[in-house]
Amino acid sequence: MNFTDEVVQWYLNNKRNLPWRNTTDPYVIWLSEIILQQTRVEQGMPYFYRFLEKYPDVSSFAAAHEDEILKLWQGLGYYSRGRNMLKTARLVQELHNGRFPDSYNELIKLKGIGEYTAAAIASFAANEAKAVVDGNVYRVLARYLGIYEPINSTGGKKTFQQTATDFLNKKMPGLHNQAMMEFGAMLCKPKNPACGICPVRLGCVAFNTNAVAALPVKLKTVKVRERFFNYFLVTNGDTILMNKRGDKDIWANMFDLPMVETSSLLTLTALLKQPEVLAVFGDDIEATEISPVHKHILTHQRLFVRLIKIKNQPLKTHENWVKINVQNLPELALPKIIFILLKNIFNL
Repeated sequence: MNFTDEVVQWYLNNKRNLPWRNTTDPYVIWLSEIILQQTRVEQGMPYFYRFLEKYPDVSSFAAAHEDEILKLWQGLGYYSRGRNMLKTARLVQELHNGRFPDSYNELIKLKGIGEYTAAAIASFAANEAKAVVDGNVYRVLARYLGIYEPINSTGGKKTFQQTATDFLNKKMPGLHNQAMMEFGAMLCKPKNPACGICPVRLGCVAFNTNAVAALPVKLKTVKVRERFFNYFLVTNGDTILMNKRGDKDIWANMFDLPMVETSSLLTLTALLKQPEVLAVFGDDIEATEISPVHKHILTHQRLFVRLIKIKNQPLKTHENWVKINVQNLPELALPKIIFILLKNIFNL
């Protein structure tokens, strides 16, 4: 058997029984593909079931409020995915009368759906001959063929897309794409791949040249930004002062707490003398407790977060600050780190 036949045969014998593989409904496939972007299957599976249960079709998803989507998405990260999904669902409702498209040319026009997702949905739902290239496929092709072109370069992306298209089994593209992705996820893994039981290892350039760990090649272009978030916990009876975030930074449109960002980690004394703090709480600000610093890692940012309990009420408040009854906190869409900070305090 040739390379692709071997991979498909391996897949048929070893594939995981995942719920989205038992349907050709493009809506369900779309739901799984977006949820699993940048997310392990084990982490994403509960979210997939929750979303499918609450929004069984694209029309019910399109009718949802953004706060509902963000709340359901809480803890999954990359919240722009959830917001873009809502935009996509509403576009489908408007342009396709609630029928989720299954052709590549229609899918690629929708916000939040790029070449990979469009190819995946079209091939899985309608068996359209479009090659899917995700991180797993990049890795399998780079190792098997010995391709050293960086996968995140413009030229590299074109090379791998063309290579995947050349390898594609046009008679069963959906099965072929699933097999390639699963092969990379389960056998040809980033670290400690199972080369000893790999059915195509004899023809694999990386295996035969001892270059498995060196491939695929990826340019290091990401600069990690360090940020220091000082959150203030202000309560008054059964209410807590919360902040509704804008749409220009991380955690867009979600709720967090009144916060002052500093360029470094300041002592509590120095922090309370910052102009932004004095402008809100005045000179007699009194902190009753300060939490340990929590490190929170995002894709391009490293956050250092702490919580300061304030005895005083603010002298003036920001227009985005709102008082929320503590018992309503579980209903809010909160960034994971905020949920962690408040969980033990209010038994969320």
